[in-house]
Amino acid sequence: MSKIITVLGSTNIDKVVQVPRFGASGETIHTNQHLVEAMGGKGLNQAVSSARSGAKTNMITKVGKAFDIEKNMAVDNLNTDAVMRSETEETGQAYITVSQETGDNLIYIYGGANDDLTPADVQAHAQEIIESDVIISQLETPIETVIEGFKIAREHGVKTILNPAPMPEAGGLPDALLKLTDLIAPNEHESYLLTNLELTDEESMLRSAVYYFKRGIDTVIITLGERGSFYMRDNGEQAIIPAFKTNAVDTTAAGDTFIGALATRLNPAFDNLPEAMRYAAAASSVAVSRPGAQPSIPAEDEVLAILAVSDH
Repeated sequence: MSKIITVLGSTNIDKVVQVPRFGASGETIHTNQHLVEAMGGKGLNQAVSSARSGAKTNMITKVGKAFDIEKNMAVDNLNTDAVMRSETEETGQAYITVSQETGDNLIYIYGGANDDLTPADVQAHAQEIIESDVIISQLETPIETVIEGFKIAREHGVKTILNPAPMPEAGGLPDALLKLTDLIAPNEHESYLLTNLELTDEESMLRSAVYYFKRGIDTVIITLGERGSFYMRDNGEQAIIPAFKTNAVDTTAAGDTFIGALATRLNPAFDNLPEAMRYAAAASSVAVSRPGAQPSIPAEDEVLAILAVSDH
């Protein structure tokens, strides 16, 4: 039986412009590219990544009344039965500038309908979670909503993956959420905001992992950009999985692609983390080589082709 993954999270319309470089405060910079609109949102990106890597994927999210679900979420393996409409808010928006120099991005989020996704909405679609192998969530929807989804998952033996992004401006994350998390996957900046530990070397990564273990999380992955990704389990298993070399055009959705792809390869016991992370790293390398969020996310055969070449 093929794996079933549920993503509880955000749907955004991304408005993207490439700039020669990021400006200073008050500076005006010309760009030779028109504003491009594409589908995004951390939740939808992760769901598309999962679906394109071959897993049946449920998307629990909320959009505005005018949003065209059939047009904007037409992805093979992506089930949209749990996409709801807000009565009061429009679809979330993301305003993204991408540096032509480095491919790095700056993102500003308007939550919209994402902020209107409630615990009751999740309860209404509990069956999608119960029938899944894994649930993935992020923090572009209310934390209490994520907690409700993870409670349902924990009660029915469904593995939980938390991507703690974007991190709250203050206060960290509630213990109630961390205790329900099986695998946490921050990037190095998000991990610093949570732990107050800078990731300068392997020793600091180990100390960061211990922070999560003390809060009930068994497995930690910290993505490190071009340096790859670090993982550690509470049994002491650890390693750094290198990134695949690529020509970075746009890093938007790189982390989302990694997490969605990772979930499709993980065994229930998480005992194949290196192999799953290597697949995820290959998928992410494709995403950063292309512009946009959802349009950049690769299909399974593309990722497998990269891995086949690298194995020889």
